[in-house]
Amino acid sequence: MSTPLWQKSSYCQEGEACVHISSPAPSPTTIHLTESADPTAAVLSATPIAFSALLDVLKAADRPQTP
Repeated sequence: MSTPLWQKSSYCQEGEACVHISSPAPSPTTIHLTESADPTAAVLSATPIAFSALLDVLKAADRPQTP
């Protein structure tokens, strides 16, 4: 098994609080997420469908709620 190549989130500011993502190319079957302080300590693994659903929920939570 090869070492994952981690990519920092484009929403990351300077500092240690960043999310990193890794997925094998060209057609990932598993996507890995970790936090930048220690990328090998806790890794969340998800299928591309589950990861897409997570992004949809996070995007919806970021939108202003209309009354």
